[in-house]
Amino acid sequence: MQVQFKVNGKAQSVETPPNTLLVQVLREQLNLTGTHVGCDTAQCGACTVIMNGRAVKSCNMLAAQAAGAEITTIEGLAAADGTMHPMQAAFKDCHGLQCGFCTPGMVMSAVDLCKNHPNASEAEIRELLEGNICRCTGYQNIVKAVQQGAAVMASA
Repeated sequence: MQVQFKVNGKAQSVETPPNTLLVQVLREQLNLTGTHVGCDTAQCGACTVIMNGRAVKSCNMLAAQAAGAEITTIEGLAAADGTMHPMQAAFKDCHGLQCGFCTPGMVMSAVDLCKNHPNASEAEIRELLEGNICRCTGYQNIVKAVQQGAAVMASA
């Protein structure tokens, strides 16, 4: 089947079997490998992208379900000139990563979190990121990064 959507601001049209997951299309057909496959069960959040303004787990939806959607992956978050998104910069500045595997999904979830909860407390951030698993950091620096990113996003 033919599926059309906009990814990182660019119109895309892909031919794919009806049972293909969105994460597979992003990684295997569009070569956007920043969207990671972690668990294949929507538990870890490594595959999180922004679709129509909301964070979604791309391993848990068919590409056909994204037809007509606007999707932003981690590759599309930075400005066209390469300037990092405030949340990406915050994760770098606060060292909100270690192995980096969860980082793209964590950043995408954090962007959505800050858009919908710009003044979230530390406890709220921890609760709202519950669907993203990090096995390395202990979350301390991730929470700091989200707080810093939220402050910059709110002032922009």
